[in-house]
Amino acid sequence: MKKNLILAAITLLSPSLYAQEYAIPVSEADEPMASGQFQPTWESLSQYQVPEWFRDAKFGIWAHWGPQCVEGSGDWMAREMYMEGSGKYRYHCDNYGHPSDFGFKDVLPLFKAENWTPEELVKFYKEEVGAQYFFALGNHHDNFDLWDSKYQEWNSLKIGPHKDILDGWAKAAKKAGLPFGISFHADHAWTWYEPSRRFDLKGERIGVKYDGWLTKEDGYTLNADGTEKWWKGLDPQNLYAQNHDFSDRTWDNGAIHSQWGWENGACMPSQQFVTNFYNRTLDAINRYNPDLIYFDVTVLPFYPVSDAGMKIAAHMYNHSSSIHKGKNEAVVFGKILTDDMKKALVWDVERGAPNKIMENPWQCCNCIGDWHYNTNTYRKGHYKNASTIAKLLVDIVSKNGNMLLSVPLRADGTPDEKELAILKEFGAWMKINSESIVKTRPWTIFGEGPIANADININAQGFNDGNYTKAGSNEIRFTQTDKYLYVSALAWPKDQKVSVKALSEGNALYPSAIKSVELLGYGKVQFERTADALIVTLPDNINNIMPVLRIRKNTK
Repeated sequence: MKKNLILAAITLLSPSLYAQEYAIPVSEADEPMASGQFQPTWESLSQYQVPEWFRDAKFGIWAHWGPQCVEGSGDWMAREMYMEGSGKYRYHCDNYGHPSDFGFKDVLPLFKAENWTPEELVKFYKEEVGAQYFFALGNHHDNFDLWDSKYQEWNSLKIGPHKDILDGWAKAAKKAGLPFGISFHADHAWTWYEPSRRFDLKGERIGVKYDGWLTKEDGYTLNADGTEKWWKGLDPQNLYAQNHDFSDRTWDNGAIHSQWGWENGACMPSQQFVTNFYNRTLDAINRYNPDLIYFDVTVLPFYPVSDAGMKIAAHMYNHSSSIHKGKNEAVVFGKILTDDMKKALVWDVERGAPNKIMENPWQCCNCIGDWHYNTNTYRKGHYKNASTIAKLLVDIVSKNGNMLLSVPLRADGTPDEKELAILKEFGAWMKINSESIVKTRPWTIFGEGPIANADININAQGFNDGNYTKAGSNEIRFTQTDKYLYVSALAWPKDQKVSVKALSEGNALYPSAIKSVELLGYGKVQFERTADALIVTLPDNINNIMPVLRIRKNTK
């Protein structure tokens, strides 16, 4: 179908969320959508109820790990290595070769995962860090499947590790008793890989095309030294997905961000490409039975140009019901959702948070450093420290959210010692204070303080977390259970006193008497309740992160 016809069809989409036609309908010929309670419409998906296990969990860890970790140059490496003059381009040329000779396809065999121990890692994340669920990368925008994929020949069993990575992670999560999630990002390979068809505009290799133009037939030609190409028999276009017109402004490196929702001149995906992604995702869902799936997209994959994402969501819910005795225990995340869409999906906020309590449970996905492993981040010590991670978590939970923390691994499958030290310090705090996090619910207000009272907006899909990392001891957050109210000051006060205005004498927010206040990990502490605030006197710092107070509710 011509691009102009597709765009014309999109403009005719009904404004109603409940009656929508799609310009690129997905084919179910190979992977039929599971039948059941849910249909691929917003009206049907809005029957969704967030499972209690997810509401209770609050904190997960994500192994955002794949072949883009090989060069250690950070996130989006497989795109930016094709951007002449960029840091990743220069690093790749200096250490691996020019992208016309050595493209991302040639990086794949170097991804070995030789020291990867999934059982040990997941056990550590649960027992030493406090994770309540675990996520693995299924594929990234690099379009490489990290399992024995039926529909993508470029996968981790055939190339690189020669291992089914998802199978290893899934078994490890099951053994540890953790809900298992998979993230799928390959739907954007279509536009994301467009720089692989560029060429240098200056220098010795000016005009020499990068390897994104290669086809399967090119694999049968010989190398300059007379040897066969290692990828003979494979089709590079099944990886790069570039058998299509360029998007508008394709040489503009930043244009992809304004085209992320298939708007503003993005080249429309073909039905074959859309169906391939749909098939791969259903294949992984049916094999590994994940409890959660995540998409790095606006709303759902290919929405609103295709029904593929809607059918994946319906399939996930129906599949979960079929393996949980009729009860849907699944979670599907979407970004940049309307209020109506938040009834059908769990809203994901990337590196950020709303500054209010949300009616429906939501999630912040964040990262200890870069999303993919970055050696410079390690060398310069630019990781989030344990205190920052805890601040973000406590703030998020106070607003009815969960936090999913990415801990990128090196290409060999191991975290570095700086990441481990941060996780261990945070984990030590969690062992004492997790009762104020796990299985809690928001209080009447989420908090008080200059940040809580500020007008902080979300930027696109998030990206406002820097506002919360600055929080001091005057920033207070609340959570509760049926029995206790928990009060967290987001840093240790220098004068060892925590002042909580919402708990002042006679305050309508908490009119009951306060008989005692406990500091978790220590015991009872002195307090005074005045007309202005509850003033709590703390002992010397018992950790390097923050104090958490526990107040038994007066049930009379």
